[in-house]
Amino acid sequence: MSAYLSAMQATNTVQLKSIRLICVGCCAGLLGLHVYYYCHLAFAEWGLTAAIPDRFISHFAQSGLFTHRCTSKLLALFFLGLSLIGNNSDAPLPPRRQLIRRFAVALGVYLGSDLLLYLVADPATLASFYILTLLGGLALLYQSLKPLAARLTAGIPNDIFNTRNESFPQVERRIEGPFIFHFRGRYRLRSQKRDSHINLVDIFRGLLVMGTPGSGKTRYIFRPLIHQSLEYGMAVFVYDLKYDDLTRFTWQSLQKIKKGAPRPAFFALNFDDFTRSHRCNPLDPAGIVDVSDAAESARTILFSLNKRWIEQQGNFFVDSAINFFTASIWFLRSYENGRFCTLPHLIELIQTDYDRLFSVLRSFSENESLINSFVSAYKNNTMEQLQGQVDSARVPLAALVSPNLYYLLSANDFTLDINNPKAPKVICIASNPQKTHVYGAVVSLFVSRMLKLVNKKGGVPCHLFFDEFPSITALGMSQTLATARSNKVAVTLGIQDLSQLRAAYGRDPADALFNLPGNLISSQVSGDSARLVSERFGRILQEKSSVSTNSRDSSTNESLQLDLAVPASKIATLSSGEFVGITADSPDHPLDLKTFHARILLDPVIQKLEQQPSEAIPVVKKAAAVNVEETFKRIKTEVLELVEARFEFMLRDDHSRDLIVRKSKGFSLKL
Repeated sequence: MSAYLSAMQATNTVQLKSIRLICVGCCAGLLGLHVYYYCHLAFAEWGLTAAIPDRFISHFAQSGLFTHRCTSKLLALFFLGLSLIGNNSDAPLPPRRQLIRRFAVALGVYLGSDLLLYLVADPATLASFYILTLLGGLALLYQSLKPLAARLTAGIPNDIFNTRNESFPQVERRIEGPFIFHFRGRYRLRSQKRDSHINLVDIFRGLLVMGTPGSGKTRYIFRPLIHQSLEYGMAVFVYDLKYDDLTRFTWQSLQKIKKGAPRPAFFALNFDDFTRSHRCNPLDPAGIVDVSDAAESARTILFSLNKRWIEQQGNFFVDSAINFFTASIWFLRSYENGRFCTLPHLIELIQTDYDRLFSVLRSFSENESLINSFVSAYKNNTMEQLQGQVDSARVPLAALVSPNLYYLLSANDFTLDINNPKAPKVICIASNPQKTHVYGAVVSLFVSRMLKLVNKKGGVPCHLFFDEFPSITALGMSQTLATARSNKVAVTLGIQDLSQLRAAYGRDPADALFNLPGNLISSQVSGDSARLVSERFGRILQEKSSVSTNSRDSSTNESLQLDLAVPASKIATLSSGEFVGITADSPDHPLDLKTFHARILLDPVIQKLEQQPSEAIPVVKKAAAVNVEETFKRIKTEVLELVEARFEFMLRDDHSRDLIVRKSKGFSLKL
């Protein structure tokens, strides 16, 4: 039948119209003969009979056409149906049940009109009602058969975007289990719309969420995942670039946890509003065990402030800046057991004059190899080179000089070990799209320190969310994605496009971050992103038809071919809320169907949370601007005093005196 339909659609338009007209003529002729035969008395009364038509109708009667009233009517209906085949309609088709109901009613009227002929009444009157009922039933049948014929042929000539072929079965059952995350969806299988469930069976294998601005990443993916993570009792970290979108939602979701259920402590870090922010020191000495930890922190800060340096590792000035920073951090960590090891103290320390700065940094043996190149340049009076080495570290960090930042980063209200079983936490770090260059470096330092702390045995399950991930520099993210599954650490990264990730991290690191997550969800993307996502889906068997037409006849060739399940062009045109993806399974919950292409339906609980009046994030402390300014000045004074104290100690100590680079005259303690 499909080959016949395809051939009819491929024939010349004039020929197709002729065939349809012939079918319509046969239908009308048969009904005319039917009415003339069964209503002959009425036609005689109306004076519409003649000898020739009577002889003609008697021959048809002998052929058995009028043995039963339904025979000729059903034959007329058959020709009516033939006239509609291939008559596609662009109008939306009603549901199948509605079409069947319409057809049943119309068929009942059409065939049931025979009951009128059993009544005892005037033949002309009965014939009039019979003809009207018969024609009415035929009209209803035409209206019901037309969309049915369109449904039969839908997708053959009109499926210009190959939507019917590019559909595939998807998981329709909800899989239950600990830490299994769910989305309800609706997908198309051939010409049917079906409900599905997207089950993230193993979220600890990582999740990458892609989509252009406005595609629905935050609303359809991040918010439901945050809510479900809190319901599971997981520790949660949220990076909120567009504060207070995700932070407020996280706070609201945390308040909705059932009474009696474990509820982690909530902490927020907001660099623009210190009254609603807790304080935390990202250079907490407890997390800096050796020089390698200091070097990691140095790289994170500098690469965040200048992302081009990521691809320039090995460059003399880049490595010099990292060494200079590493030595400064390790000095603060070693001096008085790390009492002054904070980012604000570090910023002030590197601004100290060369004589005392190089001397005190050398006073700890671990720093000698790191600082020797600076000392040599200073002793040889190669000030141009020295200035370039030091300024490559000083200049980027000057952007972080701010009373608010100094206040927030110089004390600890919480620690970054969010999955500590004794004190699990929910931490939201806010940023500002207008100040990403400044705040991004601080957030990156927090993230790098946190990744190292949470990726350990014995912690509670935790979920780390990074919406707009390329706006920060998390150098340890690849290692976390590769190793954190066994420690129950789930990571969800949100990006707009692969090119954005490559611009922030470089091509090779970005490709690693793109390929490592086992779960992938993508909305509208284009270019390399769409192509790579499409290739992950692989190919499925699709029906292919080719039609050849000449002046004599037409032929149709049908075959099955492997073609892309979701082409890149389709991914580039996805609507908001429509996603494609691949889910990773686990040994306990193997999945036969891992790919999906569906419109995600919002959870009613999430919708209710969005519609409710949003609760304000609580005020942490009413710190006055005076206190912030006092902290700013105090840190500057403390750095000057500790450098002077250490320098004086070196002057008095026989073992340290030789490490003094050059004695300078006068050392001001003025702010």
